Amino acid sequence: MARIRIEDLQKIKERVRSSRNLREGKYRVKVVVHMGTCGIASGAREVMDTLLELVEKGGHDDILLTSSGCAGLCSREPMATVELKDQPPVKYVDLDKDKIREIFESHVIGGALVEKHALAYGSELTG
Repeated sequence: MARIRIEDLQKIKERVRSSRNLREGKYRVKVVVHMGTCGIASGAREVMDTLLELVEKGGHDDILLTSSGCAGLCSREPMATVELKDQPPVKYVDLDKDKIREIFESHVIGGALVEKHALAYGSELTG
């Protein structure tokens, strides 16, 4: 059995803190990277890795990063949804590490939608 390293314990601690922040409503932003098979094949792991790096380096404990399955638009993968507290979600498409960095700085940190990479604004409603 492999030994647990200090770095592994720190990552576990951060995951637990993030889930606690979600339950207690302490997060300011939720970012979902759509990581179904089509998303992963299109580069969603690189998008998620870039976001993880940005959050860790910036010490942002008010940002929840999570993943989901396919969003149903395989031809527009990789995709991510950004939801600022008390604002409608924004779905971004055709992402790569440079685009997600721009979205992170402008929208996640600055609160300004990056329209050129956005596909949809708001939630789907069912009748």
